[in-house]
Amino acid sequence: MSSDILKKILAVKVEEVAASKLATSVEEMAANIAAAPAPRDFVAAIRAKHQAKQSAVIAEIKKASPSKGLIREDFQPAEIAAQYEKGGAACLSVLTDKQFFQGDEAYLKAARAACQLPVLRKDFMIDTWQVDEARAMGADCILLIAAALSLEEMQTLETRAFEFGLSVLVEVHNGDELTEALKLKTPLIGINNRDLRSFNVTLDTTLGLLDRIPSDRIVVTESGILKPEDVTLMRSNQVHTFLVGEAFMRQPDPGLALSEFFA
Repeated sequence: MSSDILKKILAVKVEEVAASKLATSVEEMAANIAAAPAPRDFVAAIRAKHQAKQSAVIAEIKKASPSKGLIREDFQPAEIAAQYEKGGAACLSVLTDKQFFQGDEAYLKAARAACQLPVLRKDFMIDTWQVDEARAMGADCILLIAAALSLEEMQTLETRAFEFGLSVLVEVHNGDELTEALKLKTPLIGINNRDLRSFNVTLDTTLGLLDRIPSDRIVVTESGILKPEDVTLMRSNQVHTFLVGEAFMRQPDPGLALSEFFA
């Protein structure tokens, strides 16, 4: 995703949030949140895999992307979620952005209802209203993208998430973003190996930032995990948490692909 696409997405998000606030009253939102299922502990699910000396995989359910177009034609979120759970995933990540990723809130609800795994709402958060939406739809974790937010904005969104008992995954692409992300309270530090400007993917992005991350944080390596050797490389550098989507989404049985990949 280029920085230009990110700007476009964020501009659309401003419009979407405004429309959502018009469509749903504060009272309705509060009622929806009250009716939502209790949060599942996203961080604990990852730590449980680590304690068992296993890779913790946040398995992504993604239909399409701006750069690759349609990734999976036969798209059944509930079925994929059940397959991922069977395949040993620690958590799920479900795209809810409609315009750019062909995602939907309904996909997250269906995926979560089909398994016992905690679920990340994968979207572009710019407003606390979206955190409310995430809780109302049953999400257990939200994503904060450091490239899209100031430190103050990230702290405000994180505080709102914590009020609901949600986890927060903060995603960085470089050292400057990491410096800001480490000022948050969340233990989950995602490092996206895809350069926002050039689209180039290199695992050196994760490896190059590791010595700056305190041991009490959980590093989540994202993008570019394409073969078992990549997993071996990361684990030999004490990175045991992976967010992987596309590699599995292109397989007939994503859960089987996951279990073979992380065997």
